[in-house]
Amino acid sequence: MAFDFKKEFKEFYLPASKPAIVTMPVMNYLAVRGKGNPNDEGGEYKASLELLYGIAFTIKMSKMGDHRIEGYFDYVVPPLEGLWWAENGEVDYAHKEDFQFISMIRLPDFVTREDFDWAIAEATRKKKKDFSKVEFFHFEEGKCVQCMHIGSYDDEPATIKAMADYAESQGYKMAISEHRRHHEIYLSDPRKTASEKLKTIIRYPIE
Repeated sequence: MAFDFKKEFKEFYLPASKPAIVTMPVMNYLAVRGKGNPNDEGGEYKASLELLYGIAFTIKMSKMGDHRIEGYFDYVVPPLEGLWWAENGEVDYAHKEDFQFISMIRLPDFVTREDFDWAIAEATRKKKKDFSKVEFFHFEEGKCVQCMHIGSYDDEPATIKAMADYAESQGYKMAISEHRRHHEIYLSDPRKTASEKLKTIIRYPIE
């Protein structure tokens, strides 16, 4: 059976619907940076997803080709994630055109930068597409407050308020910075799931 990050690391991928404190380990990701309304057809966000999944599945399917990744094991591609902010700081759901983002998919620990470089070259060769925007992204998130949000993305502010209140009750405060952002992990496919049933992990850095 393929290794599934969501099942093996439930504290990171299946939190309760009430806020909790978690300390995140350092992780490596595939990442693409961009800006603009994520709902725009033909926008940078949707283009970033095509790039990310192109490389994610090139790495996953490397076992079928000539490239051998040391320590490779079969796994389920981890869920899509995103870091979000705006030029003036916090995300403003009323002005999505001002959003900036880093779209991400977690890499298994056995994937090295050399394996990443191979995957970029291999996907470019096979798919005849430019994957140069995809980064090998090293992310150290640290201590955070997180919560499972169920419902529309536009309803997230109420969950974020509950998270902030909980963090304060535990002696912390939200600590958004240039390197620690509003973080979302998408457990539902919005193309196939009603908005009121969407499951999204929201994670905020604290100090």
